[in-house]
Amino acid sequence: MHTGGTGMALLQVRNFPDDVYNSLALLAKSEHRSIAQQTIVLVTTAVYGDNQKKKQRQELLKELLGAPPVLSGDHPSPAELIREDRDR
Repeated sequence: MHTGGTGMALLQVRNFPDDVYNSLALLAKSEHRSIAQQTIVLVTTAVYGDNQKKKQRQELLKELLGAPPVLSGDHPSPAELIREDRDR
């Protein structure tokens, strides 16, 4: 493995299919990334899956479900809203 002096490995791919490269370039452009950045994102997702994003979503959901909403001011109760809706 060659790290190029930055502590990060360098990757060179030979005989990369033109159609795949062109699709990668279009995807990178649509995501406002370089081809190298897009390749890292895709390979990382392929290797590790979406486990990191899944963990982040689960933590956020726990946080949202664990804290009841705090209402301030003059908000009607749920019963008042139901009565108002029935009276219409």
